[in-house]
Amino acid sequence: MFLAHRPGAPARTVSTAADGAGAAWLDLLNPTPEEEALAAEVTGLRIPTRSQLDEIESSSRLFMEGDAVYLSTPLVRKTPDDFFVSPVGFVLMHERLLTIRYTGFSAFDVVARQVAGQTTPLSANEAGILLLEAVVDRLADILEHLGQSLDGMSRDVFQSEQPGQAQAATLLRNMLRRVGRSGDLGSSVRDSLLGLERISIFLGENKRHDLSDRLQARLGTVERDIRSLNDFVSQTANKVQFLLDATLGFISIEQNNGMKILTVVSFIGVAPTLVAGIYGMNFHDIPELNWKYGYWYSLALMAATVVLPLLWFWRRGWLGKNQ
Repeated sequence: MFLAHRPGAPARTVSTAADGAGAAWLDLLNPTPEEEALAAEVTGLRIPTRSQLDEIESSSRLFMEGDAVYLSTPLVRKTPDDFFVSPVGFVLMHERLLTIRYTGFSAFDVVARQVAGQTTPLSANEAGILLLEAVVDRLADILEHLGQSLDGMSRDVFQSEQPGQAQAATLLRNMLRRVGRSGDLGSSVRDSLLGLERISIFLGENKRHDLSDRLQARLGTVERDIRSLNDFVSQTANKVQFLLDATLGFISIEQNNGMKILTVVSFIGVAPTLVAGIYGMNFHDIPELNWKYGYWYSLALMAATVVLPLLWFWRRGWLGKNQ
């Protein structure tokens, strides 16, 4: 999809070169080769491909060709059930901004509505700043949700009432998955913030696209917000590591409890077997062999070798409900 955004008007699909004339912001969403060729005709510039936007070296993400500034960064898209990372490209010219993306981002929709409701002229630089502000705000929302999710996981891990052994095993397995996914999300957000920080610094230091004092101040606010979010991501990473260590510790405790049960079962099975073996050796001079109560004595002795160890293990707490 190839869209043109103009102040005071809804987004318009670009089908011909004339449709993109005068637009402050051109947006390529999952473009076809034909749409990329049309964007190149409208702008007179080379349109970067997805493989080029995926490159990780700074020289490929931030550079200039003529008077056009080429910028790219990975961005996180969070859905109710999952998240994924997709590259986004910005081509900043003097008269318009071109964006290339391969999935929908809510921040772009927010800016599109802002541009459609704006009555004053919109410059390419202002459109770029609007997008940076919206994207940073969206990443802040994702981090806020991640922080709340980690708080909930912390309560689940350290809840006062411990479940039974079967329920605990299921809970801990699920907890490991949740902690791992949270760590992946935090790492992806950090990558997005790093890319946005590089973009903001590059724009602020670029002399061919001097920003007005008002836009320079807004860009400075974006940089400060990115730094504060980076601090939050670092705190989140520490909490993820703490929850991971705690979960693995509880898993180790559950494994130790399982070994205790195996120890009890093996011990109470050995002693009766020993007694039965002694009286099954068929020696003639076994004192209890001709005793009237010898059989019942051996049964009682075997029962005692089961009950007494069980009592001893119970007193030590090995057979309690919350081991």
